[in-house]
Amino acid sequence: MQLSGGRKQMTDNLYTPFLEATRNVFQLMLDLSDVAESPAEAFKCDDEVDVSIGVTGDLVGEVIYRFPRETSLNMVKIMSGMEIESVDDFVTSAISEIANIISGNVLTMLAGEDMKCDILPPVLKKSDDSREYAIRTACCISTSAGNVCLDIRLNHAK
Repeated sequence: MQLSGGRKQMTDNLYTPFLEATRNVFQLMLDLSDVAESPAEAFKCDDEVDVSIGVTGDLVGEVIYRFPRETSLNMVKIMSGMEIESVDDFVTSAISEIANIISGNVLTMLAGEDMKCDILPPVLKKSDDSREYAIRTACCISTSAGNVCLDIRLNHAK
């Protein structure tokens, strides 16, 4: 995978692994087979759990996983078999682990293409739109458990 091409090519080369990894993790961990891509512009949510996974190495930046409250609760219900009414430490921990696993899978795919990157531990946070990123795209997923959006924000290491 060459990320040295134009901006669109770089974005496309990262979008596809994130989409594929998200589908795989949702299928394996949550038994969700109805995973479909949805337009990023259609993703609107005020009450969400935002999990940031930092990226270091050949690429630096972060991927912000946006889980609406209902999606978070539905996914944790599927994983634990427990009915949960509010987003608490248990829910944020489980959602953070899903984001961590997806990110790890993506970086494994990139390593196969000679991109050396690592991830940082998940952090709950709202996004900061003030920084500039050479690679910026959103990958939104729709499932029966709810929607999730991945906001990919990366730069090449200097």
